[in-house]
Amino acid sequence: QVQLVESGGGLVQAGGSLRLSCVVSGRTLRNYPMGWFRQAPGKEREFVAAISWTSRIVYADSVKGRFTISRDNAKNTVYLQMNSLKPEDTAAYYCAAHWSPSTDFPTTYDTWGQGTQVTVSS
Repeated sequence: QVQLVESGGGLVQAGGSLRLSCVVSGRTLRNYPMGWFRQAPGKEREFVAAISWTSRIVYADSVKGRFTISRDNAKNTVYLQMNSLKPEDTAAYYCAAHWSPSTDFPTTYDTWGQGTQVTVSS
């Protein structure tokens, strides 16, 4: 059974930093694209960042220059380093996996984690 487990969320003041981790079990993520998404209360889930299996990267405009996605295939883990956090970054953050290497940045993802809450106070 494939599982994605996020961690690293918490409460932080505006301007602070957090590092989210997503550990994948049950399957290697080495050859597959991974993504981070977020969902704030009352809003739809939105794309944050994605990394292909070749480590090509794309970010949402709202986080570009502040967030960094990375992957450690040896640890089967994807990270999201979040700096210069703003209150509008408050959301539940989810990682997701797409189990096909045929596209760098898929439009749909197959397996999702349970999410980790990030709250940024002003």
